[in-house]
Amino acid sequence: MILLSVASGEEVMETISRKLEELDILDGAIVSLIGAVEGCAISTMAMDDATSDIIIEYPQPLEFSGTGEIVDGKVHLHVVCGAEGNQTVSGHLHWANVKNFYVNAYVLPLTHR
Repeated sequence: MILLSVASGEEVMETISRKLEELDILDGAIVSLIGAVEGCAISTMAMDDATSDIIIEYPQPLEFSGTGEIVDGKVHLHVVCGAEGNQTVSGHLHWANVKNFYVNAYVLPLTHR
C-alpha cells in the first residue's frame, strides 16, 4: 500500500493524479481518503437521466472521506463530506482544495508501467 498526501495549498484530484503518474501506477484501488478540504465540487446523477451530471460547488470547510479507483491512469473518486451542522454531501469528486489541513489517500496499486 502507498500513502499519497495532499498538502495545504494543493488540489486533491490534480495532486493524486500527478503523484500516481510519477509512480507509474496505471491501475489500482484508492482504498481510503481522509482529511479536510476548504471547498469542493461534487456531482450526482439527474433523477430522470443517469447520464447527466449535476455538479454542485461547496465553498466551505468540509470533513472529507472516500474511496475510488485508478483505471488506465485516470482517478475516479467518490466522497462523503461533513459540513457545519452535521450536514453531509456525497457523490463523484471533480475537485477539492486543501488549505488548513491535509488529505491522505491510501492506494493499493494493481499495475505499473
